[in-house]
Amino acid sequence: MAGITEAQAQTQLDEALAAHSAALSSQAYSIAGRSQQRAMLADIMASIRYWNSEVKRLNRGGIRVRGATPT
Repeated sequence: MAGITEAQAQTQLDEALAAHSAALSSQAYSIAGRSQQRAMLADIMASIRYWNSEVKRLNRGGIRVRGATPT
């Protein structure tokens, strides 16, 4: 497996931002006797922070190593 691409990370970040907007508009609702509870804002914010850092890391070319001795 090659890992997560920048496009995949950006898609996940976009979805997390959309979930945040939806959660801000209403936390819970009921339609025709069926109720739906949205995810907790803290969980959504943690997801946004994670995917934002992944997008930034992938934009700059991956993990940077400093102070390592080549073998």
